[in-house]
Amino acid sequence: MTATTPRDLRRRWARALVAARGGAAEPDPTPYADNLLDRWGEPQRRYHTTEHLVAVLDRVDTLAPYAQDPQLVRLAAWFHDAVYHPERSENEERSARLAERALPEAGVSPEATAEVARLVRLTVTHAAAEGDANGAVLCDADLAVLASGPEEYAAYSSAVREEYGFVPDDVFRAGRAAVLRQLLDLPQLFRTPYGRSRWEPHARTNLTAELAELAKSTAGE
Repeated sequence: MTATTPRDLRRRWARALVAARGGAAEPDPTPYADNLLDRWGEPQRRYHTTEHLVAVLDRVDTLAPYAQDPQLVRLAAWFHDAVYHPERSENEERSARLAERALPEAGVSPEATAEVARLVRLTVTHAAAEGDANGAVLCDADLAVLASGPEEYAAYSSAVREEYGFVPDDVFRAGRAAVLRQLLDLPQLFRTPYGRSRWEPHARTNLTAELAELAKSTAGE
C-alpha cells in the first residue's frame, strides 16, 4: 500500500482532479482534498477509513489499463465512501450528491461529474454491467479486500463488526450472513480479467469460511 500520508494523498487527489478537468491548475485542489480527508478520518469509521481509501486507489492504479477513464474512476474512489454513517442506508447516495456539488465547483465538466456520481452509486450493488469498463474497475478495486490473506481478511471483518458495534450480535450475524450469501450467489464477484484471475478464487474461499464461522457462532448460542 502506498501514499499513506495526507501530503501524498493530496498529491494523488490533485493529479486526478487536474487531469479530469483537462489540465487546468485552478481552482486550487487542496481545499477539496482536505475536506475529503476530514470526512475519511471521522471517528465512527473502523474499516471505511483513509487506509481503505488508499487501498482502493492503489487497486485502481493496478486496474487502470482496463478503465475507459482512470482519472474519473480515481475521483469516484475518493467520493465512494466520503459520506459514511453505519447506522444509515443512504451513504452511497449522499456521497454521490456530494460529488455532484463539489466537482463542478472544482472545475470538472458536467459530463465527467455525472460519470463520477454514477460510479459512486454503483457501489451500492457492485453490479457493473457488461461493457462498463469504469464501473468494473471501481467495483473490483472496492471488493478486492475480500481476496486478502488470512490476517488482513480477519482485520477487515473485525473492523466491519466494530463499525456496527451498536447492533446486537445475533442481528449482526444474520445481516452479515445475508450479505455474504448475496455475494457468493453472484455469477462472478470481479469483472476485470485481473480481478477474475487473481482475486475471485481467494475471495470466494474467504467468504465461504466467514459464512461457516458465523453459522457456527449462531449454533453455539
